Amino acid sequence: MVCFNRVITFRNNYDNDATTFSPTGRIFQVEYAAEATKQGSAAVGLVSKTHVVLVALKRNAEELGSYQKKVIMIDDHLGVALAGLAPDARVLSNYLRQQAMSSKMVFNRPLSVSRAVYSIADKAQENTQSAGGRPYGVGLLVAGVDVTGPHLYEFQPSGSVLEYVGAAIGARSQASRTFLERKFEDFPNATREQLIEYGLIALRDTLAQDKELNSKNTTVAVVSKNEKFTIYDDENVQQWLDKLDSLANSRSRGRQDDDDDDDEDDDDDEAAAEQAETTATATSGDAPTTTQDRAPDAMDLEE
Repeated sequence: MVCFNRVITFRNNYDNDATTFSPTGRIFQVEYAAEATKQGSAAVGLVSKTHVVLVALKRNAEELGSYQKKVIMIDDHLGVALAGLAPDARVLSNYLRQQAMSSKMVFNRPLSVSRAVYSIADKAQENTQSAGGRPYGVGLLVAGVDVTGPHLYEFQPSGSVLEYVGAAIGARSQASRTFLERKFEDFPNATREQLIEYGLIALRDTLAQDKELNSKNTTVAVVSKNEKFTIYDDENVQQWLDKLDSLANSRSRGRQDDDDDDDEDDDDDEAAAEQAETTATATSGDAPTTTQDRAPDAMDLEE
């Protein structure tokens, strides 16, 4: 018990603010903020040569309440999906909107995706270096299109930014990442509809066993060079959910047919084995091995 208390005391000495390093080089407040991201509902992003797709799972605090907004539009070419504390995401999205508006007014051009992401990354990093504040407890998937093409970035509370072909954040997102890792080679040449389909399948893998995707808890957002950032909610999502159900049914039928073929192969193998056993028995009947017919051995000669 004494040793356990020492460990707790040691940890609490270094997690009172975000400016103090522990002796092991860790900043616990930043790690706590990253944990808040892991507790949020899942969001998935995918990018092809032409499109970027965001798919997010919405939650409602109770049955009588509305679902929380998960995808936020920043500009015609830019948007974010969040996992974690929604108020923190609202602050960062408002800051991004100001940056996008300033770029249009000053430079007469849309804000590039990389510049947008690194601007909020710098803002988040300041909170890990100055006293009196705390890290943002939210993770973002930033999707957008600029002159260099479509891009997908993941923003982390530490201020770290990485560009991805496919990414997933939030609760149980590891299952989504496993699916994305299996299919990422198909993303560059995928069509708009295929990219949405992949995103919904990855999002479905994050659900608990008693939950299903429906038009109320699912949000889809798409952006491309020829299509403005568009968010689809409620009945507008049902068209893709129907395709997802039909795809799942066709795959289950395919697996059932494969199982039937395997059963038929097993039956054929059993029949062939029985026939071979019958043939072996008949052959052995032509060469009797009774005591009377066999040659006398040494014991017989002695008798």
